Amino acid sequence: MAIEQKLSLMIPGPTPVPEKVLQALSKHPIGHRSKEFQDLVESTTKNLQWLHQTQNDVLTITGSGTAAMEAGIINTLSKGDKVICGENGKFGERWVKVAREFGLEVIKIESEWGTPLNPKEFKEVLEEDKQKEIKAVILTHSETSTGVINDLETISSYIRTHDTALSIIDCVTSLGACNVPVDEWQLDIVASGSQKGYMIPPGLSFIAMSQKAWKATEKSNLPKFYLNLKSYKKSLLSNSNPYTPAVNLVFALDEALKMMREEGLNNIFHRHNKHKLAMSNAAKALNLKLFADEKCLSPSITAIKTDEIDAEEFRKKIKNKFDILIAGGQDHLKGKIFRVGHLGYINDRDIITIISAISNILLDMGKISTQEAGEALLLASKFLKAD
Repeated sequence: MAIEQKLSLMIPGPTPVPEKVLQALSKHPIGHRSKEFQDLVESTTKNLQWLHQTQNDVLTITGSGTAAMEAGIINTLSKGDKVICGENGKFGERWVKVAREFGLEVIKIESEWGTPLNPKEFKEVLEEDKQKEIKAVILTHSETSTGVINDLETISSYIRTHDTALSIIDCVTSLGACNVPVDEWQLDIVASGSQKGYMIPPGLSFIAMSQKAWKATEKSNLPKFYLNLKSYKKSLLSNSNPYTPAVNLVFALDEALKMMREEGLNNIFHRHNKHKLAMSNAAKALNLKLFADEKCLSPSITAIKTDEIDAEEFRKKIKNKFDILIAGGQDHLKGKIFRVGHLGYINDRDIITIISAISNILLDMGKISTQEAGEALLLASKFLKAD
């Protein structure tokens, strides 16, 4: 009888889940109006504020990261409002569609997929808005479709200078992977999702709201019911939820956040950075080309071009031979890139394993030599040893 294989997730989400978190997930459910659950909400809320580096409200919604982003938009804006949307990948493209769906007037600031958004373009558009008609700037921090991280710190400084515009930020794959100091950068609305850096299964999303964002909710006229954040804010005062939450996912969240606090923010950021460096440099040593500009590589995922290889066939070979799942390209990039996730519960062994697997398939295809395969592993090991 063959040994059962175990699937290794090296994609940008869902990400691997620690054993402790899985055990927490398997607990018997409790009443979501009980004192026990209220204590759990109080604990997770405090730890969510720690992770976001904020004193502001951080609300938990049963839904994906898209639900949190949509909630941020529909709770603070009104039909016909003018907004800037940054678009340099699949998720930036999504927020343009969402904004237009709700009747917002969209000013697009675009960059070619694989390159970062240019902060100066945001500065120029915001400075030209003398009548303060722009009500929000919507963008993705870590664009996992391309492996690019955008310069949120600089862009947010220009938004603050404008004074009127809100920042509505998709931090779905940057929260828990790199530094996102919500209060220091004065970010207004920050959305994230459970199946990424939080190390738990899909099903929860989180939204941090500044006082400026709450003030904007008083003027918003877009339709909302389940995603009406005022209901979540009111219920949070009693450590509760306006609707039936995913109780067992909150068990998992509590355990994952405790693990993250034990590791410490700086250690979490360092771990993701060294994995990014190990993966990207090993890829180059294997004669592979990075899809994203090297100056703006996401700590969550490495996107690799495959000019002479069909990326989908390559992914299949990795899956069939090693039971490791890596991500493919989206839309026009399908078959042209593959993406290696190193987000959340990923350790050094996982990085060495995926580099070895990629090397092995390239060797089988006659694309590299054994010396190049060895050099890639040695190079990755140097970055993994970094203090």
